[in-house]
Amino acid sequence: MGPQWIGATEHNRWLAWETRALLRYARSAAVPSGFGWIGEDGSVDTSHPVELWITGRMTFAFSIGTLLGIPGCSRYADHGVRALGNALKDHEHGGWWSAVRHDVDEAGHASPIDPTSRKECYQHAFVLLAAATATAAGRPGAAELLEEATAVQDRHWWDREYGLPVESYAADFTDPEDYRGINAAMHTVEALLVTADVTGEGKWLERAIQITDFAVNRQARNHGWRLPEHYDTDWRPRLDYNEDQPAHPFRPYGVTPGHGLEWSRLTVQAHAALKDRSLPAPDWMLQAAERLFAQARADGWKRDGAPGFVYTTDFEGTPIVHERMHWVVCEGISAAAAVHRALLDAGRSRDDVQSYEDLYRSWLDYAEQYVIETPGVWTHELDASNAPSTRTWAGHPDVYHALQATLMSRLPVGPSMCKALAEGLLDS
Repeated sequence: MGPQWIGATEHNRWLAWETRALLRYARSAAVPSGFGWIGEDGSVDTSHPVELWITGRMTFAFSIGTLLGIPGCSRYADHGVRALGNALKDHEHGGWWSAVRHDVDEAGHASPIDPTSRKECYQHAFVLLAAATATAAGRPGAAELLEEATAVQDRHWWDREYGLPVESYAADFTDPEDYRGINAAMHTVEALLVTADVTGEGKWLERAIQITDFAVNRQARNHGWRLPEHYDTDWRPRLDYNEDQPAHPFRPYGVTPGHGLEWSRLTVQAHAALKDRSLPAPDWMLQAAERLFAQARADGWKRDGAPGFVYTTDFEGTPIVHERMHWVVCEGISAAAAVHRALLDAGRSRDDVQSYEDLYRSWLDYAEQYVIETPGVWTHELDASNAPSTRTWAGHPDVYHALQATLMSRLPVGPSMCKALAEGLLDS
C-alpha cells in the first residue's frame, strides 16, 4: 500500500513550498498590458504578444496566492484585474481582445495585435475565472470586472438553443464560427462553477451541469469514455477534425487523455457543488468520473513504454502525438486527488480508493523527476524520452495547471478553490 501522502503534514509542506515557488516565478511575467509569455530564460519572451488566456490564468493564480496569505501576491492580482478591466478590453465592441501589444497608452489601453482577430470563448472563460477568483480575494475592481464578464458570458457565449457555449465570433460579435469545441466548453464549466460559488447565482451552476452532462454523460459515454474534442454547430462530433494538425496546441486531432482527466476532476467538483447546495446530484456523475479517469490513464500513461502521458491518441487509444505536456500530468495529479476525496466523501473505504492515492504519488514523483526543473519552474513540454521539447510549447507560459496540482489535495472537492480558501478550509 505504501505511505499516505494525501493529507500528510510533511507532504503538505512540500506542496506549499512549490506553490510559493510557482507564484514567485510567475511575477516575472508582468508587463504593462497584463502578463506576458515567460521564455526559456525566465524573462518575458517579447516575440509573443500579451495573450488574454495567460493574463486571465495569471490573475487567477495571484488571486489564489492572495487568498493563501502569501505576501506580494495581491499587487500582481490587482495588476491583472486592471489589465483585464482596461488594457485587454475591446472598448468599442465589448468583450476582450485575444492578444495585445505589451505597452499601453496614457489611458491604459493596449493595441490589439490584429483588430480583425476573432473573439474566443476559450479565452473569455479565463476572464470570468480570474474575475470571480479576484472577487473572492477582495481585490479592488474585481467585482465590477466580474459583473462585466458575466454580462458578456450571458450575452454572447451561451447558445440557448443547445444549452452549450458558442466557440468564437468576429471582433464585433458577428459571424459565429462554424465549429464547436470541447476545450472551450470545459474551461467554461470551470469558470461557471467558480462564478456560481462567488455570486451565489444558481444559473451559472445549472449551465455548468448542463455542459458536463453533454460532454461526459453523453459524448464520453457514447464513445467508450474517449471524449471527442471537435463538433459542428449542431454539436455533432467531427472525428477527423485537424487530422493533418495532430499536435495543434488548442485543437489537436483525436482524443486528448489530459482532457479526460480534467473532465473527471470537473465532474466530481460539479457533483460536490450540487451537494453543497443540497440539490440532487445525478447518479451518473461519480461513476462517470471514475470511468473517464480510468480510460485516460489507460490510453495515456506509459503507453509507449516510457514514463509520462502521451498528448493525443486516436479513437482506439493508439498514441498519435507522443510528446508529454506538463499540463496533462498536472491534471492527472489534480484529478487523482479530487476523485479520491470525492469517493471518500461518498462513503467509499480508503482501501477501495487506494489506487487514486497510488497514482497521485506516482505522478507527482514523475513531475519531480522530469517536469520540475527547479522549484517553481515546470517544463511545459517533453519529448517521448522525457527530454525538453518545443514542438508545441516553448518556455513557461503560465503556472495555472501546476499551481492547482499543488493545492487540490489540500482542499475539499467543493466548494471551489477560491471559496474554500476564503472559508479557511485549507488542510481541513
